[in-house]
Amino acid sequence: MTAALPLALEPHHDGSALYVSNPSPRLGDVVRVRVRIPNEYGRIVAVRTRSNPDHEPRFDEARRIAEIAGAQWWQAEITVGNPVHGYRFVLEHDDGRVDWLCSTGLSDIETRDDDDFKLVTHAPPPAWGAETVMYQVFPDRFARSAAADARPLPEWAEPAEWSDEPIYQGPSTPVQFYGGDLDGITEHLDHLERLGVTLLYLTPFFPARSNHRYDAHSFDRVDPLLGGDEALARLTAAAHERGIRVMGDLTSNHSGDAHEWFRASHEQPGTPESEFYYWLDAEQRDYESWLGVPSLPKLNWNSLELRRRFIEGPDSVVAKWMKPPFSLDGWRIDVANMTGRFGDDDLNHVVRRTIRQTMIDINPDTLLLAEYTNDAAKDLQGDGWHGAMTYANFTRPVWAWLSTPGEIDWFFGLPYPVMPQYTATQVYHAHRRFTGAMPWRSRLHGMNALDTHDTARFANRARPGAIAVAAGLSMTLPGIPVVFAGDEFGFTGENGEHSRTTIPWDRLDDYADPIELYASLVRLRREHPALSHGGMRWLHVDDDSLLFVRETADESVLVLAARGDVDVTLPASAIAGRGERLIGSATLDGTRVRSTGMALTAWQLPGVAPLD
Repeated sequence: MTAALPLALEPHHDGSALYVSNPSPRLGDVVRVRVRIPNEYGRIVAVRTRSNPDHEPRFDEARRIAEIAGAQWWQAEITVGNPVHGYRFVLEHDDGRVDWLCSTGLSDIETRDDDDFKLVTHAPPPAWGAETVMYQVFPDRFARSAAADARPLPEWAEPAEWSDEPIYQGPSTPVQFYGGDLDGITEHLDHLERLGVTLLYLTPFFPARSNHRYDAHSFDRVDPLLGGDEALARLTAAAHERGIRVMGDLTSNHSGDAHEWFRASHEQPGTPESEFYYWLDAEQRDYESWLGVPSLPKLNWNSLELRRRFIEGPDSVVAKWMKPPFSLDGWRIDVANMTGRFGDDDLNHVVRRTIRQTMIDINPDTLLLAEYTNDAAKDLQGDGWHGAMTYANFTRPVWAWLSTPGEIDWFFGLPYPVMPQYTATQVYHAHRRFTGAMPWRSRLHGMNALDTHDTARFANRARPGAIAVAAGLSMTLPGIPVVFAGDEFGFTGENGEHSRTTIPWDRLDDYADPIELYASLVRLRREHPALSHGGMRWLHVDDDSLLFVRETADESVLVLAARGDVDVTLPASAIAGRGERLIGSATLDGTRVRSTGMALTAWQLPGVAPLD
């Protein structure tokens, strides 16, 4: 790789409108792609794109079209030859040296096809997807309506008072029951409006034998304990009236062992539902399950009938809940990384494409997101999932940078005996490494969560002042910001089960400050389109700070995230114009950035002048 070149002086390209003329081309379309090259980078005499249509390299000449604020802009035309069309830039210096620019950065040796920039011809995500701010709710713990008191307790449940601490170890953990319901959520949509969030993500609402409901025993009805089908219809209608969309949670990898399909086939060879699962013996007694958990038998997507009932066509489960009166605006798919995969079988692409097509047929203005805990790039090439959870490129690196050191019992399932301690430079490298093989639009739809119902709370180990920095990064990096209900209260939790905290609705005033912190960060995100759709240039990283700019033709937003003192002077070409501070306390004097201690600051700058 090229060495000792400041980030701000590296040539830059991304998939935003500043650099790509058509982000959703069709096969055969000609797309103009641009690269920004700072004058300080050196004298460039030729720029070419290297594409790989049908896996045969092709080079196209670029021409110099403008010089803006100390940087040259070059443009080439690419004919889109494949559904996922990769390309990179080849930069020729006046002394004959050649550098390569791909999505992982600048290199003085050839780069990999996997790390190419990508044009994608598959149907694009909905226009609202990149603009949304997600709020995740675990229904049993968010709010309890008066109607919940009249519902009989299920035999599996161990009742809890609303003020009780969640049990997070032992057999009572999945059956501790608080009785939160969907009407309770409807009654508190004003809280979501106060925060400014625009997408309500519900963990499963199907009937089950646990408080988490990932062990569904039917996909055809809403759990009566949550208020039934009518309560979901009331919730989505009320949310939509307030401009809030609603996303459901679907387990495409497994059902529960009490599911009607499983009960119709377990120890009953030859039944129609027998082909829905992976049986390990002829009697259909033993079966494959999620990570060996017997209550979660794994679905076998070789079955065409399973596809028909669950994910394909207007009568499927996927379709039912997207049609009135429920009108869900999308699905988050649980355990998407394992879906369709077992031994020699790999049908993940079939499942994700089928779900996507069904959603398009019912309502194309819907969003499909996926749970992945590690490297998701292989499955995020635009043909199915619009985006995935960003544990590898966002959550874990941010935790490792902004958490207190010391021994730990849990770190996202990884074998760390102590909390890893990253520098900001390592956060930067992790982010680029794990996003490098993704198309730009997949990056814009990744779920940037600090924590979820499956993790400890970030606040549990956060350094003093770090919550504002970490949440600010969620709001300003490419991707969908995620607030897990309770984050805005500053709640802690030792693991995922402990983090499933009830909301103290009778004491909201006690949490006014952290709620306002989150509301201010959500306002920042929503009031500045560059933070949703803008390109992203890294300007500076060191042990204690990250500095980047999100850019559109209309505005730019400069962002500083720091855990220590900062005094950095950027090259003259890095940014242009006078900055107006939007949030935080750091100072910007010309191109000099100064800050003290833990800090998140953003400035509005002029947009990049249109090149057409």
